[in-house]
Amino acid sequence: MRWFPVAMLIFLGVGAPGVVSAAEDKIVRFHHEDMDGCVACHQEGNAELFKKATTTACVECHQQKGLRTDFSEALKQLESSILKAKPRKKVEGQGPGMSVPIYYDESRIGAEPNQMIRIPAGKFIRGTDYRLPDEGPLHEVELPDYLIDKYEVTNLQYKKFIDATGHSSPSHFRNRTFPKGKADHPVTYVSWKDADAYCGWAGKRLPDDMEWEKAARGTTGQVFPWGSEFSIDKANTPVRWAAMYLQGDTTPVGAFEGGKSPYGLYDMTGNVWEWTSSWYQPYPGNKRITENYGEKYKVLKGGSWWDCSFYKCGISAPVFNRSFFHPRTKNESFGFRCAADAK
Repeated sequence: MRWFPVAMLIFLGVGAPGVVSAAEDKIVRFHHEDMDGCVACHQEGNAELFKKATTTACVECHQQKGLRTDFSEALKQLESSILKAKPRKKVEGQGPGMSVPIYYDESRIGAEPNQMIRIPAGKFIRGTDYRLPDEGPLHEVELPDYLIDKYEVTNLQYKKFIDATGHSSPSHFRNRTFPKGKADHPVTYVSWKDADAYCGWAGKRLPDDMEWEKAARGTTGQVFPWGSEFSIDKANTPVRWAAMYLQGDTTPVGAFEGGKSPYGLYDMTGNVWEWTSSWYQPYPGNKRITENYGEKYKVLKGGSWWDCSFYKCGISAPVFNRSFFHPRTKNESFGFRCAADAK
């Protein structure tokens, strides 16, 4: 699941009535026409149950219209920062914020499993109190130290795995190799089981959603890996592509120097959604009742370069955001990174 900001800005009343652009109007109409696309993406699970639950979530969200002036100051500031990144003009080349070209032939990262960064033991702030009902309540979690990949697993790294094990290749590979120019792009079209298998082969494991979130936001509860002010120059997000009037795609891992997390991890927002080991469960103290909680869906974190209709009410970029999908789901915006216990 993903978000796009313009419709949310209109919904929240940030954009003034009567000044909605043609592009914004198109996004709003698409939001209402794309429910079947959501169901198709979730079809590995119980599609009818998902459709019912998502429709309920939509109703809950749109009932807030009468409360648009009562949103918290933090949410207003977040949406205001996103408004500044509204579409401007078509951009040629790689666009702002990238330190490398979007496509190139020789790998910068290499085929070996990723370098890992140690995350020190201690408490961090998890979740939020001012957005989606499954993202809260905000609470503190204490974790031991652990290791997590500096980068998302790349196409080239995944190719080494499938060559060594005979594991099936992702659907975008041809003759068991990745598209030209995308050696360092994050691998996509991988299910949770594919991601788990790679991490096991590499002597690692998938991170749980708490480990992922701490590595992304640090200990102070910031909204994005780089802070709490949104920027199109720091991550590969749908907002960035919309601002450049370009068709989106993945970008090479580690391409946005300004978007690193407090611990030095890259692409913790945008590029690809990342599978975690966690089941989609309510946070401690969460009062929302939904059929989706339980050991049915796995949690993904981080948002991606592309947003489906559900997230066109807002954005997927905040690191407290989480998505949930059946473990067998594969698409062009799902990838992963690995973690390990500290030794």
